[in-house]
Amino acid sequence: MSATTIIDTAPLGALIRYTDGSPRPPARFTKKLAAWERSNGVGRLVKKELPRSYPTWTAPASFTLHEGNFSSDGVILVTIMRSHSADSRLIFEVAEEPKPGQVRVLLDFGGNTELLHLAESITAAELWIAREGYRNARIEIVGAEDGDRAGGADLAA
Repeated sequence: MSATTIIDTAPLGALIRYTDGSPRPPARFTKKLAAWERSNGVGRLVKKELPRSYPTWTAPASFTLHEGNFSSDGVILVTIMRSHSADSRLIFEVAEEPKPGQVRVLLDFGGNTELLHLAESITAAELWIAREGYRNARIEIVGAEDGDRAGGADLAA
């Protein structure tokens, strides 16, 4: 699947796998392995951006994947995010979509929506928002965006 297809069809919160199609080198080749890992991985889709026009050029549409966090003593020190443009040559696939009934915690800014957290219930999402201090965050139930509140009745319990 192409990057454009991911931008057009994949929902926020989906796990996206990407590859350049090359085989994984042996672990003893540390530099080759590091280069391979930059072009082969998996991440959660957290943001989609439309093409942006600047005075001298136009940036293509893109999407951002959250690949992980490095933490110490429960404090996140580094967050790994990787953006891919619509003209990327990598091969993408949706490895897993969010399950109906899960809850997205979203933040709107700059004309884009970013996924901050994917929770199992409304209660868990509200607790996460309170703990992290996002006052402008909004909640969206997976499956409810089409008017179908799939699993919504189970979340109140």
